[in-house]
Amino acid sequence: MSAALLDRAALAAISALEADDDVEFGVRLLANTPTHEGRDPELLRHWARTADAFGAALPVAATARIVESDGGLAKGLLARYTSRPVPTVELFTDTLALAEEVIDLLGWRDRYPAGSVRAAAIAHEAVHERLHHGPAKKALKHALNHVVLRAGRHTLYGHVAGADEIAAHAHARTVCGLGRSPLLLTAALATAAEPRHGSAPGSPHGREK
Repeated sequence: MSAALLDRAALAAISALEADDDVEFGVRLLANTPTHEGRDPELLRHWARTADAFGAALPVAATARIVESDGGLAKGLLARYTSRPVPTVELFTDTLALAEEVIDLLGWRDRYPAGSVRAAAIAHEAVHERLHHGPAKKALKHALNHVVLRAGRHTLYGHVAGADEIAAHAHARTVCGLGRSPLLLTAALATAAEPRHGSAPGSPHGREK
């Protein structure tokens, strides 16, 4: 990639994105997630702030095996978690390389030090592993307090789509000592990758459901 790929329009779009803080990026992610159409923006902001704080405080140790592949740009992916046959985080080296180039071109090394994108991707997917298998999934639901049913002393908490992504990004930001959430970087990366592939990925992470 050359600096010409980030033309004036792309740089203007990234500058506009940069003006939002990490919580507002979370609000944006939730607002663009199916099932949240028409929800009160203040509710989305509350969920984004709660998920961000939850992820930042979540103790997680990465245990999945790490493998590296090419072809992530074509898939719109930077990393992907799968649980079978064994928990695995797949890192896409071409997308990682583009992310490092974008950071240099934008002068963002103070926010994303050299090598931190790879570490953040692993930390991000470790949260998805934790939320997929353990009690943290229930704890996140309780923290978000999205009540869908009350019956006497029993309360049923609903799933807030997209909250796990916000939590994973906040965890990666915290444990990797980043100056901004990886959400900002992924948005910039999507803007940079769009001319190559015709559409920008909503989030360059994938995982087995």
